Amino acid sequence: MRSICLTLPTNRPCPDTVTALGEEAAYAADHFDIDVHLLVLDSCAPPDHAAHADALRHLPAHPRVTAHHLDEAAQRDFLTRVTTRSGSAKPELLLDLMLPDGLSYGACTNRAFLIAAALGCDSVHRRDSDSRYQNVDGRTVFPVHHELLSLGARAADAVPGVTESTLPEALLERRVALVGGSFVGEPSVDIARIRDADPGVYRDVVSLWAPGHWSAERKRELVEESFLGAGTEPFTADHALLTVVDPMRVDMCNIAFHGDTVSERVPLPPARDTIGSDYFLIHLVHDARLPGVLHNRNIVNYHTGERRTDPGFLAYQTRFAKFLLSMLYFHFVYDRMAEAGDALLDGHGRARPSAVAALARESTGLDTAENVRRLDALDTAYRRLGGRYADFAGLLAGRRARLLDEARDDMADFALLTEAWEAMVAAAKATPLAPSAGQPR
Repeated sequence: MRSICLTLPTNRPCPDTVTALGEEAAYAADHFDIDVHLLVLDSCAPPDHAAHADALRHLPAHPRVTAHHLDEAAQRDFLTRVTTRSGSAKPELLLDLMLPDGLSYGACTNRAFLIAAALGCDSVHRRDSDSRYQNVDGRTVFPVHHELLSLGARAADAVPGVTESTLPEALLERRVALVGGSFVGEPSVDIARIRDADPGVYRDVVSLWAPGHWSAERKRELVEESFLGAGTEPFTADHALLTVVDPMRVDMCNIAFHGDTVSERVPLPPARDTIGSDYFLIHLVHDARLPGVLHNRNIVNYHTGERRTDPGFLAYQTRFAKFLLSMLYFHFVYDRMAEAGDALLDGHGRARPSAVAALARESTGLDTAENVRRLDALDTAYRRLGGRYADFAGLLAGRRARLLDEARDDMADFALLTEAWEAMVAAAKATPLAPSAGQPR
């Protein structure tokens, strides 16, 4: 019987989300011939960690669902053993990239990838703490339904489980590497207040994540569809499309990756304090022309109140600014991956880490003039908005050189981690979790 890892990384209180995740795990085990490892990676303070533990304790017992609740100390213990066993000459650096002192969207999911490998899971199914499931006619709409129908299967064998297919016949022998949906509700990036305050400034700011050479028209089109997910239409009936999935149509709060094809081959960029850094594998799957399924069991996204506080505002705007700077490097890598196409895969149809690492490392030599222009434009836009945005612009001005360096160094770190990833996955598969990390539910 195969096993899957249904995971929730969190650094905020979300006991209701933990309970809902437990319900999705039970649904998966009840409807499919699988074992479910429910993994909560908890970076919260002790009171919130205790609330999550209480939520897990109160889940109904299920013979094929096992809960694992790991705080950062438990994660560090496991990762220390993995990095040491991996044989790397730089285990301390790898440990820092896996569990950095600071927020990293990519690193928290990379930890889930390695723990899933240690648990013998075939796939990783990720959810987020600031989202919830839709309900229709008294039933909860769980994305794992579509994920388990197709993920890891030969694409030709997945056809009966989807509504339609636009996958080219030449790709039907490849395995389904990704199954994902999007979200409804609030935008994925918390900048709607900029749009409300000044639509012109909003267009100027959002267009900064486009490649610098794009035309004004392409940038306008990007702004119109950015960060909105599937809009606001509620779920009414299932639709699943077998295709090469457009990265703009899926979100990391509603995603599943097949391990042997993707997530055990290439990690996510471990950039600190950078939103969007965890979306890389979606682009890799697309550019390598690996099959995927796009479904409409969209998750409801919402923003927590923490971002409305002064410290939360400054932290989030920093992550957004770093996202804009990261795009200089990501767009270069995405363009080269699109050119490489099938060359991104080995003879077994699996992602080739050496190809990705080489492109990431090459990108670190790019001229940073485009990023200087991004910072100039962001400074101008935020000063026009005034208030807290103008204050943030002042802080940004004092960190320009450091931010430019960090964006480049983040890609160098990604290249290094990618080069070490297969050895780390192999080490994880030979490394047990601490005995107290999991308990049958």
